[in-house]
Amino acid sequence: MAEDLVLDTAIRDWVLIPLSVVMVLIGILRYFVSKLMRSYQLPDAKVVKEGQVVIRARNLRAAANFIPLKSFRARRTYFSNEENGLLHVPKGQAQNAQAQMFSDPNMAMDMMKKNLSMIIPQTLTFAWVNFFFSGFVAAKIPFPLTQRFRSMLQNGIDLSTVDVSYVSSRSWYFLNLFGLRGLFSLILGEENATDDTQRMMQMSGFGFDPTRSLSAEKDSLDIVQHEWALPKFEQRAEAVLRRLVR
Repeated sequence: MAEDLVLDTAIRDWVLIPLSVVMVLIGILRYFVSKLMRSYQLPDAKVVKEGQVVIRARNLRAAANFIPLKSFRARRTYFSNEENGLLHVPKGQAQNAQAQMFSDPNMAMDMMKKNLSMIIPQTLTFAWVNFFFSGFVAAKIPFPLTQRFRSMLQNGIDLSTVDVSYVSSRSWYFLNLFGLRGLFSLILGEENATDDTQRMMQMSGFGFDPTRSLSAEKDSLDIVQHEWALPKFEQRAEAVLRRLVR
């Protein structure tokens, strides 16, 4: 039987609120520090050109049925021709994104700066929370939860008799760490929001491979089945008017 606890108001004033405020301030400070450490470089003209080609090919696939078959085939040949098509990448010119990153020291340095701006504040904040607020039951969720959420919400509390809806101070830290993106988007803007989940995913990858994107878009464009929609508009309009008259 889960026990119902009565939380002291001092825990709210000296644990819950300070921890939340510190997490928000650290996120804002980390954003400005990473902005100062960021190096601005001119984008590669080849990468920009390949990106624009992919966008044009996607627009062609999306509006394929609104142009005649002859025009669609001509445009598809222009993009996916095996000899000189814009989406065709010869085997010898294909570049490995990982090798490209290691060959560019500036790209590797920028990646290291981003990782340091995320790892160091998180490590220091977690040590601070674990030292001062370890073992506190900080809050209670106002709806019931199953036992699967116990390990996520009660990290640092080894009591199976406590109801699952209670949140420990350490779990509250992790909830703030991964759940403040909406608040950061309001404070810093949508494009400037600090997203730790996205940065952790970027740590496992080595950048964007434009040649792979070109090949994937070429394959998608080759399998498009054209069906011109304009000749059928009159029949559709007539059917709609007949339904309205009835």
